[in-house]
Amino acid sequence: MQCGVCGGSSFSRRHVLWDGLIDDWQISAAEADYIDRQQGEICDDCGSNLRSIALANALRAFLCTSKTLRDAVISPLAQQISILEINEAGSLTPYLKNFGHYVFGTYPEVDMNALPYETGDFDLVVHSDTLEHVANPIHALAECRRVLKTDGAVCFTVPVIVGRLTRDRKGLPKSYHGNSETTSSDLEVLTEFGADAWTLIMEAGFTDVSIHSVAYPAATAFLARNGWRDTELNPQI
Repeated sequence: MQCGVCGGSSFSRRHVLWDGLIDDWQISAAEADYIDRQQGEICDDCGSNLRSIALANALRAFLCTSKTLRDAVISPLAQQISILEINEAGSLTPYLKNFGHYVFGTYPEVDMNALPYETGDFDLVVHSDTLEHVANPIHALAECRRVLKTDGAVCFTVPVIVGRLTRDRKGLPKSYHGNSETTSSDLEVLTEFGADAWTLIMEAGFTDVSIHSVAYPAATAFLARNGWRDTELNPQI
């Protein structure tokens, strides 16, 4: 396994899930293990976890490059790309800031269901493990699409339990991400995503979706395009 952020090949793991969250999700020991890897297995060189590496790979696919994200973001073409990062996209923020036109927005000033940007402002919208905390994820994705240029794309991650379908947590006991002590409403889980997560992206109006995996099923990231784009490797990156 190679890190798509920096190219590193050495990884370490720490446990991040706790029993209460595992019970809330009603997941098996095998499912808890791969979700734990998603969040807690990190590249020894750059500190990115598998979730961030999967997201980096989705970004590299949009850029049509075989270079690491660290190298790709300083290319001439990347300097022409406008990017909106919503909340912190895992460990990728320092790299995303190297794009030529970078905007950062965080909740509550930036609400994904009512983005305060003009239609067609950005080439890329990026967010990571945020959509599960949003009341209407399809509408939030449609808002991401609205602020994209015609050939733009959104790259994002959500925790995915691959052996079941997406479910709304309405009517279930409240569950939170962060740590075992978290009770902040901002981190309440409203949607648990499953194998059909890609269908919500299509419902939001995107034309095509690709899924980028690291140590499947541990980490997945989505690349959803607002329109067609040449997918051959770009020599400018």
